[in-house]
Amino acid sequence: MEEKKEMVLSEQSYGTIRIADEVVSIIAGLATLEVEGVAGMSGGFVGGIAEILGKRNLTKGVKVAVGETETAIDLYLIVDYGFSIPDVAREVQRNVKKAIENMTGLTVVQINVHVQGVKLHSTSEGETASTATLR
Repeated sequence: MEEKKEMVLSEQSYGTIRIADEVVSIIAGLATLEVEGVAGMSGGFVGGIAEILGKRNLTKGVKVAVGETETAIDLYLIVDYGFSIPDVAREVQRNVKKAIENMTGLTVVQINVHVQGVKLHSTSEGETASTATLR
């Protein structure tokens, strides 16, 4: 069973403040999805099974390493076709850093963006959108 880790943010006379690693992952995932040009997160095989079963995983495509006062993040995402991948990646880094630092007080030392695919949009009414995954 996976152990849930959490970080002690501060100890005061009132008690301690703890932030679970999963909370940092959720913040990073949501901040990533806010960026224009991000089609979605890439969770790999396990994430795909969870979607088929109807479970939405808000930490899909996000890996975090949280220390006492700092965090490093890896994001695995799919970009919409037609957007500049470097521009989208930089905007994701800015948005995630801002969200995590504002909400948790942690210092974000690294955000690695891994583009796993490009989402192609339909060109006619009968076609469906598909994703070209890079392997």
